[in-house]
Amino acid sequence: MATTKIKKAPVKRAPRAATTPKAQAKVLTGRVGELPVYKMDGTSAGVIALPDAIFAAKWNADLVHQVVTGMQANAREVTANTKHRGEVRGGGKKPWKQKGTGRARHGSSRSPIWKGGGVTHGPRAERDFTVKLNKKMRKAALVAVLSKKAKDGEIIFIEKLAYAAPKTKDAVTMLRAVSKAAGAGSLVTKARNAGLVVFAEPTEATKKSFRNISNLAIEEIRNINPVDIMTSRYLVIENPAKAIELLTARLG
Repeated sequence: MATTKIKKAPVKRAPRAATTPKAQAKVLTGRVGELPVYKMDGTSAGVIALPDAIFAAKWNADLVHQVVTGMQANAREVTANTKHRGEVRGGGKKPWKQKGTGRARHGSSRSPIWKGGGVTHGPRAERDFTVKLNKKMRKAALVAVLSKKAKDGEIIFIEKLAYAAPKTKDAVTMLRAVSKAAGAGSLVTKARNAGLVVFAEPTEATKKSFRNISNLAIEEIRNINPVDIMTSRYLVIENPAKAIELLTARLG
């Protein structure tokens, strides 16, 4: 007789708890993602729900590129300015008489074909590099960049940054503790553009504590833009509840 083999049902193991921001970004409660919040000493302060309207948008590379390059063009300072023949000093006297010398006729030694003369079609300060960017484009690009950072686990939330007096040493100690807990070692090891520290309610002591750290940039939540976010690897946001409230009011 043929024997029937009985297959054992696979044993389902409980999923491992997500501890890093990249792992937490994949944990969904309904349609709202959650990310961990850390204290200044690196210990956990819970999790915070992320609104889909700001942190769950689709990545739009073309839009982000258009907005980023447009903002960089609008911030460009036009400094190159060459002089044409009418602006170069000297050259008022005719180099030699018109006829009888056997040489080419010339009226000024400041002609563009002479050494020390003016420049033809050179760069001028009157050039305008301004690019028009609609408000909807700016908002959509900012939302796309924030969503991308959240998806890649490159957003770190800190419960509160409070310093009685400006002290860079304390800020570095805090960053080391938080980066170790979040699994973001390059936040302290990367030589340049390691992170952007964003304040919801900044104080003078807090800003002064971070502004001397060479691989970080600081900004207020009301002023962040796609260029600053894309320039840095990690986005460190303090007081996340207030920060998300301000972002929601700004982005609608």
